[in-house]
Amino acid sequence: MTDGRATITPIPPALPPGANWEVFTGEEARDLVARKLAHESEEAREAVLNSAASILSKSANPQADTGSETGLVVGYVQSGKTLSFTTVMALARDNGFQIVIVVAGISKLLLKQSTDRLRKDLQIDEIEGSLQWRLYTNPLDNETSRRHIQQTLGEWSDPAVPQSERATILITVMKNHRWLRTLVGLLRHLDLTGVPTLIIDDEADQASLNTLVNQQRQSTTYQRLLELRDAVPNHTFLQYTATPQAPLLINIIDALSPGFVEVLEPGTGYVGGQLFFQGNMPLVRVIDPQDISTDDNPLTDPPEPLREALRIFLLGVAAGLLEGRSARNARRSMLVHPSQRTDSHAEYWRWISDMFDDWQRILDLPDGDPDKQDLVDEFRQSHAELDGTVDHLPSFENVSLQLRRAFRLTKIEQVNARGGSTPEIDWSQSYGWILVGGQAMDRGFTVEGLTVTYMPRGPGVGNADTVQQRGRFFGYKQRYLGFCRVYLEQDALNAFEEYVEHENDMRRQLQEVQQRGGPLSDWKRAFVLSPALSACRRNIIEFDYVRGNYADRWFYPSIAEAPDGVMNANRLTTEAFVAGLALEQDPNTADREPAQRHRVQRGLSLAQIVSDLIVPFRVTGAGDSRNLVGLMLQISRALENNGDEHCTVYQVSPEFARSRAIDANGKINELFQGATRLASGGYSYPGDTAFRDDETVTVQLHRLNLRRNDEPVADDVPVIAIWIPRRLELDWVSQHQPHQDA
Repeated sequence: MTDGRATITPIPPALPPGANWEVFTGEEARDLVARKLAHESEEAREAVLNSAASILSKSANPQADTGSETGLVVGYVQSGKTLSFTTVMALARDNGFQIVIVVAGISKLLLKQSTDRLRKDLQIDEIEGSLQWRLYTNPLDNETSRRHIQQTLGEWSDPAVPQSERATILITVMKNHRWLRTLVGLLRHLDLTGVPTLIIDDEADQASLNTLVNQQRQSTTYQRLLELRDAVPNHTFLQYTATPQAPLLINIIDALSPGFVEVLEPGTGYVGGQLFFQGNMPLVRVIDPQDISTDDNPLTDPPEPLREALRIFLLGVAAGLLEGRSARNARRSMLVHPSQRTDSHAEYWRWISDMFDDWQRILDLPDGDPDKQDLVDEFRQSHAELDGTVDHLPSFENVSLQLRRAFRLTKIEQVNARGGSTPEIDWSQSYGWILVGGQAMDRGFTVEGLTVTYMPRGPGVGNADTVQQRGRFFGYKQRYLGFCRVYLEQDALNAFEEYVEHENDMRRQLQEVQQRGGPLSDWKRAFVLSPALSACRRNIIEFDYVRGNYADRWFYPSIAEAPDGVMNANRLTTEAFVAGLALEQDPNTADREPAQRHRVQRGLSLAQIVSDLIVPFRVTGAGDSRNLVGLMLQISRALENNGDEHCTVYQVSPEFARSRAIDANGKINELFQGATRLASGGYSYPGDTAFRDDETVTVQLHRLNLRRNDEPVADDVPVIAIWIPRRLELDWVSQHQPHQDA
């Protein structure tokens, strides 16, 4: 190409689902992955490269002058999302992307953490790396910046400059409206025609979305991100997060609503929620309410669970020192996360500091001293507890010889902004670390070598994404997993347990969307979620979601009136379905009047009923749509657990079309005919709802003549009602997106 951009292979027919163009895997990406995964298998390295190529292939084609794509990349907490987007960046360079912008962190500390990591991983401070990348952090909109960036971009249009010597502009910017506004101003002063650009929004569900959507306004950071995208004619906007609930639940026509999704798989050695919070949970401990300091329960001394956690941690430090420090055993850390209040941080910091001083003093006492014997016995008991989860744990006698050194090589820090700014942790200063803090150690904060977490706080308002982001104890720690312990308040433990099921369900559904390759906007927003959790903060959601759980309950669409095309399609669906059945007269209704005589067939395949009737049957009401999608989620889970689930079908009153009144919105007053009492007591007719099998999914087929104000509206309108037994109960949330009706 004469403009200097990389030559991209034309789209072959065998591209993976959803791909826009074929990605070339070049030296930049291969060298990066080889360095980062030097101790991993070739298969692991190829998996990272293939995932990154899949993501980039769905981006806007870099050969085009204009175009944009928005993608959502979902990983686990602490699972290596940074390696993924760094590999995507390297691949982007290999494929002629001239600018990469990383929107990284809402604080200076997080921005620096991300920038330093990119600087190291891309070897920007080395000669080779400096030829490949030009790094700008929070660049100013001035003549110097404009000139340097434009000159660097000019190299790409000069055919005399080899591809390997054309530097890619790398901009890291804080997720702050002021810095974003400055960056937008800078980009608007540049000629970016035909300049393919990659924008990565790290922790995309935090601060990026429009928090004023329900006030018909735009929040400032959201507005700046839209302006950033508008300033770049050809770009791809990648949203990286482990908690994608918020980006998934915003309006699908929002500029930041993702068009495609990629679900990342963690590498070898990753430990997540499924390991910590399923089964008998040997690594988790509950902190009793009496051991949590509150206004109603003030504590003057450190509670026993905190003392135990500190002993477990120090024994882990001592065992690590005994093993010998190496790159794979670089350090050990403990995280204490009492609350957002800094006075609580100070309280726990003081308790831990006092225990440190007291225990070191006691260990220096003569061996026969009773205080020393008591403390040593407590450590011995904690060692026995560790021995149940650590393979080949050295003897207590050997580990205890390292205890004094474990104290000396452990540093205690408060991590909060009490002194004006959050302190930066220089991990090289110590082998052991105890960090006490709150919100500053939530999302995006990396705790190296974390083994023990002590979190005497509840789940707060119960936003699922916020709860999960507190899981700093997840990560690549299989090698020292036995030393790990998580101490949680009961409600927080419950929230983490419930999140595991929610996360598994959500990832499974998103993987199905990814494999199909269709637009993410087509995905029906419904997933498993405990009633104790909210999906995310409500202020970014334009269309509310509903909660549900059909357990010994009927579903039927409340809106029966629909456009003629919908009603005709439903007639054809039900007629074809009934034609394939072998319905028989229900003997319990044989001698009834026509409106109360029904036909029935039992033992049908539920999976077949779903595909032949429930899926093609169309409902039009927003509430009905939400509830039907949620009900389908329950049925899908039932079929996952047992593919041979049966179903019973009743054809209600096939000889007589019933008449039902509807209101101005097409809503039925009541679908089911009620029970008819006998003068002598009892019932001559038990009512429609009695015609079901209590332990089996039951479907009723109704035909209605609709009337409004005693005037006919539509005749022979099919309606389905579905009974879900309690044994198939499942808590879910479902959201109706009006634009999915188009």
